Amino acid sequence: MAVMSYAQAAALALAEAMRADANVVALGEDLGRGGVFGQYRGLQQEFGPERVIDTPISEANIMGAAVGMALAGLRPVVEMRVVDFALCAIDELVNQAAKNRFMFGGQGRVPLVARLPIGIWSASAAQHSQSLEAWFAHVPGLVVVTPATPQDNYSLLKAALASGDPVVYMEHKELWGVQGEVDCEAAIEIGSARVSRAGGDLTLVTWSRGVQLCVDAADVLAAQGASVEVIDLRSLWPWDRDGVLASARRTGRLLVVHEAVQAAGFGAEVVATVAEALAIPVRRLGAPRIPVGYSMPLEAVSRLSVEKIVEVALSLLR
Repeated sequence: MAVMSYAQAAALALAEAMRADANVVALGEDLGRGGVFGQYRGLQQEFGPERVIDTPISEANIMGAAVGMALAGLRPVVEMRVVDFALCAIDELVNQAAKNRFMFGGQGRVPLVARLPIGIWSASAAQHSQSLEAWFAHVPGLVVVTPATPQDNYSLLKAALASGDPVVYMEHKELWGVQGEVDCEAAIEIGSARVSRAGGDLTLVTWSRGVQLCVDAADVLAAQGASVEVIDLRSLWPWDRDGVLASARRTGRLLVVHEAVQAAGFGAEVVATVAEALAIPVRRLGAPRIPVGYSMPLEAVSRLSVEKIVEVALSLLR
């Protein structure tokens, strides 16, 4: 076990994959300088500019080139810097990468990993702070992964790189410096959730930056006599339907928490699935349907907090 940051864990996973397979390449803006968050630090120095490729500022060009590389037999890692910028490459990802395998009878595969960091980025305002994971979970053909810890960012990136399908890999913009233990021998299957905290009175489902907030909220609720189970989905498509249903069946209550806008968020899919299967009390907690503000008071309106989670959880527990 080694202690490293969320960014270092991803850099290590990618370096190991590149050493093991010469077909793994990375492309995007500023990779030679280590990337915006240091997630590529040292890689161009080790593998050279032919495999860690600095590109022009054109997201459509970057994603389109990666789709072509994947169809030609490479395994590209596509860096979009933040998910907000990936909207400039939506056609190449949603209409080309996601659909190729299906439209051509499996003759072509697009094994690319598109890194699209999500979430509020402090004082970065409406065009740099979006959580758009539900958009991509809605698209057939895409795998959607949302790591919350350094261990997950190591093991899930390894799993994404081994996948034969396009993976939308959604790290959080404010998790890069988070430290944690990483076991390089630990494999994680995409689609398997993790129980971050065991409990028996309420099932609390979340992902990404919401995980630590929900664990902290569960601690507050424990002091008030409530036992809350926190489940980190880790991936949204596929998602661990069986694991969530088993927990919700046992606790009899479900709350889904996410930083994304609540309206039409992925929490609605989880809540509907559990309500249809179990007919138990369910709730959602997400951001209001407003652009993220630049000023700290306005930004706070869109942010999750322990206090907000505790308030909604208590309404279910009563």
